[in-house]
Amino acid sequence: MALRQIRLFGDEILRKKSREVEVVDDKIRQILNDMAETMYNTENGGGLAGPQVGILKRLVVMDMGGGLIKLVNPKIIEQEGTQEVIEGCLSSPNTWGKLKRPAKVKVQALNENGEEIILTGTGSLAKCFCHEIDHLEGILFTDLVTEYIE
Repeated sequence: MALRQIRLFGDEILRKKSREVEVVDDKIRQILNDMAETMYNTENGGGLAGPQVGILKRLVVMDMGGGLIKLVNPKIIEQEGTQEVIEGCLSSPNTWGKLKRPAKVKVQALNENGEEIILTGTGSLAKCFCHEIDHLEGILFTDLVTEYIE
């Protein structure tokens, strides 16, 4: 495993749409492992998406306290309710803002073995799913902020 360089706001790759992963193979698994190691070795790291490490593939890793989740080609298939949340981003250190996210989401993806999975998240997990999947579309949390926090 290796630490990857996190791309910072202003890097044009963060505004590009990521491509679907055609085959989940050892190369994809290695990228996911590198992303997880990078996330765990960065202060305040709860999630990391492919573009944040310069890879325009639909890959996400996250851990909001319930263990490591690795997702390939994730998409939100259901959402309900709303919640006001405070978010930050590893690509924009020391920037925090309030925004609205769904209170509950259901996500369809492939796991690191290429098997289809469906996960449901509420609260902070729902927030993280939305934040990381937004990265895959070139959307940054700052696009949605209603109020910045000092």
